[in-house]
Amino acid sequence: MTGTATAVSDFYCHQALAGTVPIETVAETERVLAFHHTNPSYPVHVVVIPKEHVPSLTDLGSADEGLLNGVVAVVREVAAGVEKEYGSCSVTTNLGLHQESKHMHWHVTYRGESEAEIRDMYGNHD
Repeated sequence: MTGTATAVSDFYCHQALAGTVPIETVAETERVLAFHHTNPSYPVHVVVIPKEHVPSLTDLGSADEGLLNGVVAVVREVAAGVEKEYGSCSVTTNLGLHQESKHMHWHVTYRGESEAEIRDMYGNHD
């Protein structure tokens, strides 16, 4: 890049989708890929991404809403599987400065807490 512009970090386009790092696919459609995180922070850590570049949840760039719907459908599918197997699941996406890689991505995780630890932390609310 020239001038004062800074390079945009996009691990997903530059490495995962480009095939320069090995990934273990969890689910895939024509436009969406879900795979085990290459450097997981949790016992189960799946990343769901669009196969085309989309900057973030709040900036879809030139992508259409149909792509966002497709991504969310895969997030739901993966999350349902994690919840069924482990009893709990978290789904997050990051924005702005919290978004290290500037390509919309969703984390579907099971953090490893027991049911007692979860209830201790969040209570027994309906």
